[in-house]
Amino acid sequence: MSTSANLVALYTVTRREVARILRIWSQTLLPPAITMTLYFVIFGTLIGGRIGTMHGFTYMQYIVPGLVMMSIITNSYGNISSSFFGSKFGRFVEEMLVSPMPSWVILSGYVGGAVLRGLMVGAIVLGISLLFTHLTVAHPLVTVATVLLAATVFSLAGFVNAVFAKKFDDIAIVPTFVLTPLTYLGGVFYSVDLLPQPWRSLSFANPILYMVNAFRYGVLGVSDVGLAEAMLVMLGFAVALAALGMWLLKRGIGLRS
Repeated sequence: MSTSANLVALYTVTRREVARILRIWSQTLLPPAITMTLYFVIFGTLIGGRIGTMHGFTYMQYIVPGLVMMSIITNSYGNISSSFFGSKFGRFVEEMLVSPMPSWVILSGYVGGAVLRGLMVGAIVLGISLLFTHLTVAHPLVTVATVLLAATVFSLAGFVNAVFAKKFDDIAIVPTFVLTPLTYLGGVFYSVDLLPQPWRSLSFANPILYMVNAFRYGVLGVSDVGLAEAMLVMLGFAVALAALGMWLLKRGIGLRS
């Protein structure tokens, strides 16, 4: 296929994903907004008033970047895992595989849709947070780069999950038993400086910790990890998962019956 044809195919796949997100907005955009509002009320307002400040910020201000990043991660992952598995279940993924469309177009289209959902949900959650506290973005470029990288990493991870899933229950196993624990232990609600050893050292093996803290640095200017280290971790995961996703598509593993 020519470059222009590839771009048309990429636009078509991405547009279909975005149309799906907007068509079922009551399932894709509304629930995260309600959930995060409850987090802000319970943790930020009720519990935060008892905790006081953390790294020079109110507790509400401190947890906002973590909650925004948590919503971006879970929604980017959930969107592509459910959407791509649905295409497997509906058997139209096979039509894409036998078409002249390159594997990178298929992968980029689905990832692009998942990233857009993550960004939409993140913007909604950030807007809701401004009803509870005041924020000034300290490093806008770092903030945008972190959001895009984190959303891309977990979109790719969700794609891998969808490829290997055999039934709808399989796409819920990783979010429930892996993604949720790692998110809650990724410094969303606390600074790892507060943890005793060996838990503090073990926390640095959690990739979500680097994403949350890079985003927190972009918004507030404070972080428990180095920015360069966090960016390298995200880039490494993005490259590795993209290569794995491309390999799975080219080999047709879990896709062809």
